[in-house]
Amino acid sequence: METVVRLVIAYLLGSVSAGAIVPRLMGVDIHQHGSGNPGASNVMRTLGKKAGAAVMLVDAGKGLVAGIIGVAVSPVLGFWCVLAAVVGHVFPIWFKFRGGRGVATAIGGVLFLAPWFGAILAIGWGVTVALTKTASIASLAAMALYVPGYAIYGHRGWALGAAALTASVVVVRHSANIRRLIGGREQTVETQ
Repeated sequence: METVVRLVIAYLLGSVSAGAIVPRLMGVDIHQHGSGNPGASNVMRTLGKKAGAAVMLVDAGKGLVAGIIGVAVSPVLGFWCVLAAVVGHVFPIWFKFRGGRGVATAIGGVLFLAPWFGAILAIGWGVTVALTKTASIASLAAMALYVPGYAIYGHRGWALGAAALTASVVVVRHSANIRRLIGGREQTVETQ
């Protein structure tokens, strides 16, 4: 029962959408601007770097806290709670299941569950965005490394299964981005 309660708490935590709340506090419905996605990249393009950074930090914090919630019971449950937080972020109950893509939340979970790998992943994501100006490329690259990175840092079994599901949710949520990348129409992170 405790496992279920912690997974539900992680999902509800993930459902707190900073990408919708921060713009709303600024008088903007982010669903009506840019890509319509309540994620850090769209907030940054629409409202500037400070708002985008605030959203990214809160979103990463959700994954980190979800990991803490799960690890309090068992190391493997930390991975499943991060997955629950990512699902909550992507399908937030508080915002009619219209959420972001889950990248920052997934990386936030890594920062707790495998700190060195998390730091490498976060820095790599940032460098890739700086070089390509395209958050989706950085995000998809990070998810391609998600399971192998955990494996390199010694995680096995059900932990890797949860990590694989987490990466899959994020990649599937990027399906429209993948189509735009293939068609050469993907948006950059540059502010408007």
